[in-house]
Amino acid sequence: MTAQTASTVAAGCAAPDQAAPLPLSVDLEKETVITGVVQAAGDPVAGAYVRLLDRSGEFTAEVVTSPAGQFRFFAAPGTWQLRALSRFGNGDATVTADRGVNEVSLAVA
Repeated sequence: MTAQTASTVAAGCAAPDQAAPLPLSVDLEKETVITGVVQAAGDPVAGAYVRLLDRSGEFTAEVVTSPAGQFRFFAAPGTWQLRALSRFGNGDATVTADRGVNEVSLAVA
């Protein structure tokens, strides 16, 4: 990807860079962040689609993992299901998220 292409993608309506640090404006005493890395056989999976599903299994959001397999969602506190879809297979994880950063391991096979 060229620098021009990268800046065009960043300026479009694509998801934020999943590997970027949390913005300083994020108040972790009020915000709930669900973050993690998608892995296949212990290696990070770039380009996987990670879906955030609510308690009833309804689709809420989707992001694409970074080159290092990272993903991030901002959500309400509660129980969420994560579903990863990748060229290496799929995987699911459930997280009960509180305010602050909630780290999740998400394996695909």
